[in-house]
Amino acid sequence: MSTSSPKKVVVFDYGFGNVRSAERALARVGADVEITRDYDTAMNADGLLVPGVGAFSACMKGLREARGDWIVGRRLSGGRPVMGICVGMQILFAEGIEHGVETEGLDEWPGRVEPLNAPVVPHMGWNTVDAPADTQLFAGLDADARYYFVHSYAVREWTLEVGNPNIRAPKVTWATHGEPFVAAVENGALWATQFHPEKSGDAGAQLLTNWIGTL
Repeated sequence: MSTSSPKKVVVFDYGFGNVRSAERALARVGADVEITRDYDTAMNADGLLVPGVGAFSACMKGLREARGDWIVGRRLSGGRPVMGICVGMQILFAEGIEHGVETEGLDEWPGRVEPLNAPVVPHMGWNTVDAPADTQLFAGLDADARYYFVHSYAVREWTLEVGNPNIRAPKVTWATHGEPFVAAVENGALWATQFHPEKSGDAGAQLLTNWIGTL
């Protein structure tokens, strides 16, 4: 990343997510950050970060009302980087199920967000992850680095298969709380984490630095 020309990152403000915390974390690693729901600003930024807290269905409703579904889709169709965090990652999948109610997601990836089958829910606190050897997202981070999670739902199965050998398969990172679940995904211009890098100290800062370095 060039220190003379910081990358412009928009934290998308659609009413769900600790946008100020994300703003501070991104500014810490040298990004030029703006919190907005303005369509043109979000479309033209070098990177778009989509946070998310609360219920899957509420986040999807808020995102659609802010045209965030169009923004994410159009950015990705043009190869423009997008990163989702926590429920901002979950809504990238095909559907979420909460209290027996199914809600359609953005369907960037097949898969279902379901309740975690664990002795203690929510999964709240620090945990390690199992990242692929050639990961960009976790580059420079030790295998025993810990990240901060707060969630009761997760994607428990990764179902996307890439049959074309010329298309790079997504890199999927896993974590375990009661059972394995998807903790992060790197898929071309679309990256996402179930945990909160903005609350994960130096490890989270390194991870955000890695993302900014790809913009």
